[in-house]
This record gives sequence, C-alpha cells and structure tokens, in this order.
Amino acid sequence: MTPDPSGRPHMPTDAEPARRRRSRDPAAVRRSLLNVAAEAFQVRGYHSTSTHEIARAAGVTGGAMHHHFPTKKSLGLAVIRDRVAATIEEVWIQPVVAAPTAAEGIDAVFEKIVAGIEADNKVQGCPLNNLSVELSTVDPEFRDALQEVFQKWRSAIEDKLRSDQGSGSGQHTDPHALALFVVAAYSGAMTMAKVAQSPAPLKSCAQQVRQLLATGV
Repeated sequence: MTPDPSGRPHMPTDAEPARRRRSRDPAAVRRSLLNVAAEAFQVRGYHSTSTHEIARAAGVTGGAMHHHFPTKKSLGLAVIRDRVAATIEEVWIQPVVAAPTAAEGIDAVFEKIVAGIEADNKVQGCPLNNLSVELSTVDPEFRDALQEVFQKWRSAIEDKLRSDQGSGSGQHTDPHALALFVVAAYSGAMTMAKVAQSPAPLKSCAQQVRQLLATGV
C-alpha cells in the first residue's frame, strides 16, 4: 500500500487474528511496518514518530520490529526506497510514461492530484517533499536516498520529452532543464498548497506548466 496523491492517511485496522497470522509471516510483518511508518511520517513527520508507536500500530512486538529494522534510520531509509519511491512511480512516472505525450501526462497528473485534494478537503503534501524538508540535512544517507527518487522522477519526464522530440510531437530545446523545472514547480506548489491548505497553488502551477509545454520553448 502506498499513500494516495493527496496524502490521505489509511492507518491499518487489522483484527487481532490477522495480527497473529501476520506475526508468523516475516514478509507481511515488514510490509505492515513500512505501511504504518510511511503513513505516520506523512502525517506527523519522521522525528515526531517513535518506533514504539509504529510497532504498536502495526500490531507487532518490539523484537519483531528490531529484527526487520534494527534502527529507526534503517526504517526511514526503507520507507524512502520502498514506499516513497513507489508513490512517485505510481502517481507521476507511470502516468507520464504511458501518456501520448509528456504534456498530456503531466497535465493529467496535476488534475488527478488536485481532484484528490478537493475531494479530501485536506493537503498533507507530497511524501517525498515532506521527508526531503525534514531529513535532507540530517544525514547523508537520507539525502542520497531522497535524491535518488528525485533523479528517477526527473529522468522519466526528461526521457518522455526526448521521445516526443523524436516523434515530432515536442519542440522543447532542453528536455533536461524542462523536466527539472516541472519537478521543482510541482514540489514548490505542493508545499505552498500544504501551507495554505488549498489546491490553489497547484492549480496555478498546472496552468503555467501547461502553457510552457504548449509553447515548446
């Protein structure tokens, strides 16, 4: 399970028998811990969430928690690599790659995210943004893991823009710079939307990105 585009929390509500079954399934235990941790970090932040809270919410013992993630840092890195990266893949990369053009894919992503926020009436922000703000200056391993996700995201958009150029449907002279701009514009707009608790910054950003991609400059 990965957070949806609007960051809505989906805390597990497993019944006790399910928890007992899960405790005998190491892979399921690990998944549950990652799911709970990803949601807790999104809602409360990494530093404000204890491993005890995560283990209790996941329905596992402290020993099981330590077996899979000996330190909180190891859990945080796993959340970035296994959950945050998967969210960016699902929400951004796959839709852009599958779209007829980069412009159409990017526009569709913005529209879906805005619609999710409007339906939820709450903005919790982008999981990658949230952890980047909180952890990028804390530890170089966190910074490298976060940078890797950003790099894959940007590269996917750049590759799509280059593909558009090759097929004659794109006129963009610098796909690398434009892909970087799209990621940065979205990330900044999402942060502003979180502060304002309104999708308005995202809507405005989407309009400007749409116009930029249409001009092909």
